[in-house]
Amino acid sequence: MATHRVTRTLPYGPEEMFALVGDVCAYPDFVPWISSMRVWNERETAPGVTQLDAEADVGFAMVRERFSTSVRRDGPQKVIAVSLLRGPFNHLRNEWRFLPEGTGTKIEFFIDFEFRSKLLDRVLQANFDRAAHRLISCFELRAAALYGRSSA
Repeated sequence: MATHRVTRTLPYGPEEMFALVGDVCAYPDFVPWISSMRVWNERETAPGVTQLDAEADVGFAMVRERFSTSVRRDGPQKVIAVSLLRGPFNHLRNEWRFLPEGTGTKIEFFIDFEFRSKLLDRVLQANFDRAAHRLISCFELRAAALYGRSSA
């Protein structure tokens, strides 16, 4: 079991980054290890707050897995929280926070997970800090393509 945190400041508004990360259906278009995404049961649970269930097919090297999560998108707070419904994990929690910082956004990404397979867990945990930074870079490149600005 391990917890990973990544913080990055990007030159996009919190609303823009919240919308980009909240559009889980688009992930296969720009996150290379997500091959497909299916979403169902989308509903508004409070003003500006939506909940949905999502199933992702992912692949890293020789590993292919499918898992389902519950995704809560809190627009007023600019927080996206993800929890496990089913899949190859003992547990999975993920949270994104989008905070105004100057003319941009400070993104706080947190993930805590443990695979049921101890071997798979050890292999992925050993490389996950690098993978988490690469994931944030995928969103940064997507933001530049959508919003026309770059942090470079």
